[in-house]
Amino acid sequence: MPWVRVADSTMVAPGTATVVEAGGRRIALCNTGDGYHAIDDICTHDGGSLDQGTLEGNTIECPRHGATFDVVTGRALTLPAVRPVRTYATRVQDGGVEVEVP
Repeated sequence: MPWVRVADSTMVAPGTATVVEAGGRRIALCNTGDGYHAIDDICTHDGGSLDQGTLEGNTIECPRHGATFDVVTGRALTLPAVRPVRTYATRVQDGGVEVEVP
């Protein structure tokens, strides 16, 4: 699977998320302060953009109905979401953040 550079390593401040595109996918790139994590940007409950939600530690909250997800594992943590979001491997290379996409 190819690695795609999606952002400069300084673009996403700790404790925030932003939407990026890689391999034709909308991906929420999250900086937890401990590293970068990438998940599908669409809430599995109702399609809300997760990058617009609140990121606290490893947990992001959907702005529509409050479902929360673990950005490391993709696991749905609270209702109304029950299905996980897809996760993608990330790495920092030459000052940029890269996401591995299928």
